[in-house]
Amino acid sequence: MASIHGTASSGSDGTIDERKRKRMLSNRESARRSRMRKQKQLEDLSDEASKLQIENKKLAEDIKSKEESLIEMEASNGVIRARTMELTERLRFLNSILEIAEEVSGLTVEIPEIPDPVLNPWRVHHPIQRIMASADVFLH
Repeated sequence: MASIHGTASSGSDGTIDERKRKRMLSNRESARRSRMRKQKQLEDLSDEASKLQIENKKLAEDIKSKEESLIEMEASNGVIRARTMELTERLRFLNSILEIAEEVSGLTVEIPEIPDPVLNPWRVHHPIQRIMASADVFLH
């Protein structure tokens, strides 16, 4: 009986060992797939990080370029503002000369309106007719 029991138990143990072996193989395969998935995720994240770093660097360069352009534009605007103020003052001076000439000669002279670039910086004044100034106007 012992041999029957031993045979039965070894047959039963053989089935259990076979199940254990299959489960171990299945677990190993599952662990291998899991490691591969994690490796793929890591590679994907690494690729995405590289792409984002490149994009970030490009954006930083674009920002720097835009900042430099802004500085140049602000400098240019400052020059234009100064020139506008200078020309406005010259126009005021010329208008005062026209007013004096009008009073002295008795002739009616069209004196253009002086725009106020400080109050209306975006308003562009376009005279209907160009004003032609000449030194010989004051000689008569």
